Amino acid sequence: MVLKGKRAAKKGARRGEAESFGLSAADLRTLRALKTPKLIQRFLDAMTYQYADTAGSPQRTLRERKGHCLEVRWWPRAALRVNGYPPLLMDLEAVHDDDHVLAIYRENGLWGSVAKSNFAGLRSRKPVYRTLRELAMSYFEHYYNLRGEHTLRAYSMPVNLARLDGRTG
Repeated sequence: MVLKGKRAAKKGARRGEAESFGLSAADLRTLRALKTPKLIQRFLDAMTYQYADTAGSPQRTLRERKGHCLEVRWWPRAALRVNGYPPLLMDLEAVHDDDHVLAIYRENGLWGSVAKSNFAGLRSRKPVYRTLRELAMSYFEHYYNLRGEHTLRAYSMPVNLARLDGRTG
């Protein structure tokens, strides 16, 4: 949640805390430098899109600056988190197509998102949406398969990854 343009830190990592989330000091520095969703999206857009059917770790995608939607789903949430936002994700569910995973955030009570996609229409959204449904529906027109069929059918409620803290394996 952001109030009056300032990030309001919630439970979780804050600047200066020792929590590393299993990331190296260099990776944490990279994520902390991405102070806003706009900077996170710019960093994502600069990454090479990974067309291969791979499952790279967050550390690998950061190190190689390459990945697809599913591979880069974790570290944008970590970047949001180390900069004071809750680490939330939302899944856009499709038929006859791939699902799409978003890192979502709120500023001044409005929802926005950051995401990696090989199609520009499925990337970020500015925080102008009053509800998650509005945010999800903003993707509908651009969400279609190679046959031109609109495929977006559902969206998940936010998943707060902080609930997985301390779990391994």
